Amino acid sequence: MSQLLPDQSTLDAHAEQCPDFARWCEGLGVITHTAITQAAVYRLAHQLVQSGHQPDVAAVYQLMIALDQITNAGMWLVVHMTYAKRCHVDGRELAAEDFKSRPEGHTGGALNIVPAYAGYLALNSLTGHTRSWLMGQGHCVAAIDALNVLVGNLHPEQAQRYAGGSGLDQLLKDFYSYAQLPDGRPAAPLGSHVNPYTAGGIIEGGYLGFAELQYAHMPLPGETLVAFLSDGAAEEQRGSDWIPRWWRAEDCGTALPVMIANGRRIEQRTELGTSKGLDGFAAHLKACGFDPIRFDGRDPAAVVCTLLEMERRLEHRVAEYRSGILHYPLPIPYAIAETTKGFGFYGAGQNAAHNLPLPGNPRHDATSRELFNQHATQLWIDPQSLSHARAQLHNHAQTARPLERDHALATRNPPHPVIPLVEWSNQARSPMQAVDRFFVALVEANPDLRTRVGNPDELASNRLGGVLEALKHRVCEPESALEAVEGRIITALNEEAVVSACLGNKGGLNLVASYEAFCVKMLGAIRQELIFARHQRTVGRPAKWLGFPVIATSHTWENGKNEQSHQDTTFCEALLGEMHDGVRVLFPADYNSTLALLPSVYQARGQISCMVIAKRDCPVRMDPAQARLLATQGAITLAEHRGATELLLLIANGGYQLGEMLRASQRLTAHNQSWRLVYLQEPGRFSVPRDSLEGQWVAPAELHEQLFPAALKHRVLLSHMRPEILRGHLHNLLPSAPHSRVLGYINQGGTLDEAGMMFANRCSWAHVLVAAADVLGANPQVWMDEHEWSAVNGQGNPALLR
Repeated sequence: MSQLLPDQSTLDAHAEQCPDFARWCEGLGVITHTAITQAAVYRLAHQLVQSGHQPDVAAVYQLMIALDQITNAGMWLVVHMTYAKRCHVDGRELAAEDFKSRPEGHTGGALNIVPAYAGYLALNSLTGHTRSWLMGQGHCVAAIDALNVLVGNLHPEQAQRYAGGSGLDQLLKDFYSYAQLPDGRPAAPLGSHVNPYTAGGIIEGGYLGFAELQYAHMPLPGETLVAFLSDGAAEEQRGSDWIPRWWRAEDCGTALPVMIANGRRIEQRTELGTSKGLDGFAAHLKACGFDPIRFDGRDPAAVVCTLLEMERRLEHRVAEYRSGILHYPLPIPYAIAETTKGFGFYGAGQNAAHNLPLPGNPRHDATSRELFNQHATQLWIDPQSLSHARAQLHNHAQTARPLERDHALATRNPPHPVIPLVEWSNQARSPMQAVDRFFVALVEANPDLRTRVGNPDELASNRLGGVLEALKHRVCEPESALEAVEGRIITALNEEAVVSACLGNKGGLNLVASYEAFCVKMLGAIRQELIFARHQRTVGRPAKWLGFPVIATSHTWENGKNEQSHQDTTFCEALLGEMHDGVRVLFPADYNSTLALLPSVYQARGQISCMVIAKRDCPVRMDPAQARLLATQGAITLAEHRGATELLLLIANGGYQLGEMLRASQRLTAHNQSWRLVYLQEPGRFSVPRDSLEGQWVAPAELHEQLFPAALKHRVLLSHMRPEILRGHLHNLLPSAPHSRVLGYINQGGTLDEAGMMFANRCSWAHVLVAAADVLGANPQVWMDEHEWSAVNGQGNPALLR
């Protein structure tokens, strides 16, 4: 790159001929422009004029001057957001009473994001094209909010609150105000991390490392995404190294990763905070297939030049690929913004810069107050200059482009999918085959919706052979007919990476399937997505991406051959704790009930479905009508026997659990004990709603009473999950503790088959009978022979109960 840049004599001559260039070269406030950046901007200006994006080079330099002004003002506002409750736009120093009594903020990281995000805004203005943006380090949101306020890129809530003469003071007061609305929600349209009030925000960024795994899967062809990433996350989440393995020009838009290398975590230096560490990281990126570009991360102009250079390099490589010169993986440009934690303010480069860089609170400490005013003064821009700079950057009307608030990823709204017709079954079959057949047909019926399958283990083992044959593993060098360069299955033994491929693909169709025990590793990424979508729904701008299932198969009850590490029901239990309008936790019992659920899963918007599905052949328990009703209601009455005794309510949750309940009910019928069997497929539909949004999702009271009549006090629930978990969530289904029992996984296991797992966890049909007798006050020995009774009491042979 540097070999193509003009030399110093050319720059000096140009400065004499073009006063705007000379003025920009002088820098402004804390921003200086190195000779390399000056040469890059010179070249950029001429390229933009040649491409017709700008009328002359002077217009480019004028916008670059405006960029310096906006960047300084952004940093000025960020430090005020941390420390002050009011600001003086005329540049006057703050007095003690102008400062907060409890300052708070991730100040250093936010200061580092200001030049990066400002450069992104300027590039959009220069080229007349609004790119998407993403920030992995969500705690740096003050930079985004500050610049959005300064340039007028706001959602209505912030525009109404932070515009006008007192708007900036309100912004400062709202930042970490902890004020609440009467319903308990935060009162301010502002947060400590990216949230739905953040204009253009699409991911909270509370879990470092997940943006790194998602960004390449986000943009569709023709779109461009700028992803601001964390150097700390680069050390922690190595799955991001595989992006060149996954990126394809045929179904991926342009992805521009920019790592902010400030060299500091919260309380210590990162490995990338050293020259040796950065050199090693750049070499590592090259070995992974990236094309690293190091630049001055303190200069917003360098950000502009680097982003445009990245676009052009990738465009050139795609052209070479299409002409047969290059092959996948293509070298993906990767920018490293070299900077100092907290650049632009006191304490830069120190551990304290992460949060509160001053030695004390300026409200009470005169030295800290003096330091704040001294360093803030260097960042101050007069209102007239700032207004002119804003007008130059805010050129959306002139260029007929959307606000950055409304970039392509932030407004993702794919068309409704065509739902295929798949035949029902009347014979024993794996429920996963319903998923297999349905998804293949769904993809075929919707060729314009990009497909991603997240696969951390074995598709064939999980009975998704049709998906594997139709969509194929994505690889760079295929070795079999089940692999392809343009395959749509993202396979890696890293659950976070494969689920992120689908979480990032909000423009299409997705399927994730993994061993139930391994799904636990996906929880952080999924929960981050659920929280953000829930907040979008709360503010009235619901996410519109198509729902999809995360399937926990090879599950606890059928995975005994792999020891107890593979026997874990945590995943569905954890998701049952999330808000049920955003995540459905589903336990289809057979092929037909699985098939009946899938249309609603894929027709949903902004909703993920956790589906716990057996992979082994299971008897068909429900006909199509029952399966459809179950999908609609969340539970269904399957059978009943009216005998001479009080009615016992049996509730099954899980396919294998239903089988045991049916065996138990046969024994009860033989002894003329009255019973009713309800299959509970979606527990969340019958929980007590925690707010009004969840209240719209749960089953109506009439259905609740129909399925679980209050008059039936004696109840036994057999669950796929840990009994304590389900009893807690469904305490309203078990109103009388002395008259109800819950059976389920009690952390027992080992190398056992399904029947062995059932017995070890006291979930066999015989244990159901013991629980039933307990709640009814009956003698269970009446319902079993002596050998069965001995076995269920742990004194006989468990095999007798098979």
